[in-house]
Amino acid sequence: MDGKSYLEDGLICRIKAWFKIAEQAKQNSDLCSPPSNTHRMDLQVGWKPPREGWVQVQTDGSVLGDSLAAAAGGLIRDRFGRCLDAFSCNLGVCSITSAELKGATVGLERAWQLGFRAVELNLDSQTSINIIKNWHDDDHQHGLFASKIGQLLTRDWQVEVKHVFRECNYSADFLASKGHCLPFGTHYFDVCDPHLYHWLLYDVMGSTMTRSINMMI
Repeated sequence: MDGKSYLEDGLICRIKAWFKIAEQAKQNSDLCSPPSNTHRMDLQVGWKPPREGWVQVQTDGSVLGDSLAAAAGGLIRDRFGRCLDAFSCNLGVCSITSAELKGATVGLERAWQLGFRAVELNLDSQTSINIIKNWHDDDHQHGLFASKIGQLLTRDWQVEVKHVFRECNYSADFLASKGHCLPFGTHYFDVCDPHLYHWLLYDVMGSTMTRSINMMI
C-alpha cells in the first residue's frame, strides 16, 4: 500500500464501489446488439465543474443485489472541485430509483441549509430525472420523494437538474456505497472523508474514461 495505512471500513467501501463499477460495465457489455441504423462511438467522459457562482450537488443511490439493501450519498462541490459538504445514508430496503431520489432530496436540502442559491444537481439516473421533471401524481410509486424534490425546486433559488454519465459521478457513487457500512439514517461529514480524497483528486486532475454510446446514422 506504498507505506500508507487505511481504515478497514474505508477499504471495504472502496472495494464495494469498484465492484459496483465493474458490475455495471459487465451489464452494459451483455446488452443486445444495437439496431442496424446505429453505430457505436467512443467518448472520453469525466467530471465537469459547475460554472462560476454556482455549486454542484452530485448524488447517487446504491442497492446491493437481491437483498435490496439500499443506500445513497452525495456531496456539494465548488467550481474548483473542492468538497464543501458530503453525506451518506443507510436507507434500509428500497428500490434503486427510490435510493436515487432520496439522495437527490438530501443533497438539495443540504445545499439550501448551507445557503447556496445557484445549484447544479447531477444524477446518473435518467429514470430519476424523468420522474423529477414529469411527476404530477401523489399516488405515483415514487410520489413522496418526487413531491419533496418538487417543493424544493419551487423555492427562491436557481436549480438545474442535469444527467451525467456514471463515469462523471464516481465521488457520489463512493459516498452512496459508504452508506451500506453505516447505521441506518443520514450521516453528514463536517470534514471531507479522507477516503473520498482519491475520487476528488481523480476528477480535479481531469481524468477521463472511455464510454461507448449508440449514435443514430
